[in-house]
Amino acid sequence: MWKSIAALFVAAMLFNPLSAQAQDVTGAGASFPYPIYSTWAFNYEKATGTKVNYQSIGSGGGVEQVKAGTVDFGATDEPLTTAQLKEAGLMQFPAILGGVVAIVNVEGFGPNDLALSGPVMANIFQGQITKWNDPAIAELNSGKTLPDANINVVYRSDSSGTSAIFTTYLSQVSEGWKNDVGAGKSINWPVGVGAKGNDGVAGNVQRVKNSIGYVEYAYAEQNKIAWASLINSAGKTLSPNLDSFSAAAANAAWDRSADYYLWLINAKGDNSWPIAAATFILIQRDKPESIETTTKFFDWCFTNGDAAAKELQYVVLPDSLKADIRGYWK
Repeated sequence: MWKSIAALFVAAMLFNPLSAQAQDVTGAGASFPYPIYSTWAFNYEKATGTKVNYQSIGSGGGVEQVKAGTVDFGATDEPLTTAQLKEAGLMQFPAILGGVVAIVNVEGFGPNDLALSGPVMANIFQGQITKWNDPAIAELNSGKTLPDANINVVYRSDSSGTSAIFTTYLSQVSEGWKNDVGAGKSINWPVGVGAKGNDGVAGNVQRVKNSIGYVEYAYAEQNKIAWASLINSAGKTLSPNLDSFSAAAANAAWDRSADYYLWLINAKGDNSWPIAAATFILIQRDKPESIETTTKFFDWCFTNGDAAAKELQYVVLPDSLKADIRGYWK
């Protein structure tokens, strides 16, 4: 009798869908999209019961972990070429768009009060402009009183896609930066102090007077740190916001056959923010379970996550691109 009861109990557990635990999803990588990924993960668990554990460890760490197979997906702000993806056995697609901003802690200057150009910023981060009242900065901020204070530079110490975006931009606007420093997730910074993650850079700039750093816009917004307006490729002085990020992304030519490899830096157009970027998801091609759980999560995000993304000042993918990505998954 007891054996029969036990058998019935086991059968009930096996065939009762409420008893089965949804498979958790693990991811790691870029801190650029962490605010929206964490929000999506919270909402996804509420809606489906499936947990998504995303660790913000930097793009370099995300690439390494997905290659090692220790996570279901990696996230990077520096896209991989088709050749790199093939060698590593990975697939890649964009998930969200946003912008990188220069954050500053200069007394008397709030958001957008200080204007900078790409070449001037390159000279600051290269240590060639060392004072806030340098004539090159003063020329861009006519009528404003700049302090006679040393500029304290803060940069990312970890392997960072945000650094790749920022240094690629500096390489495009400054031959000196391109030739002497270069671009990448990890570089030898000429001056300054390093901090880990977008949150680390934001925290350092908040604490250190007369400092400058670079972060994804959501970190500046959430931490109430002042950011500089920037002069774009059309010579227009712009503020970072959803409209200027969207303008930069408007004419992006996404190509599925190239695994969506694309940079949105220094985009053309009067209203285009100069340091816009996409952030990408990487999955191992030979791990069907990771592909299934990861794409199921991002499919839900593409359908249900636009409002949360816009609230955090990210640019959502166009519906046509979402449809194309769903075809890529298949």
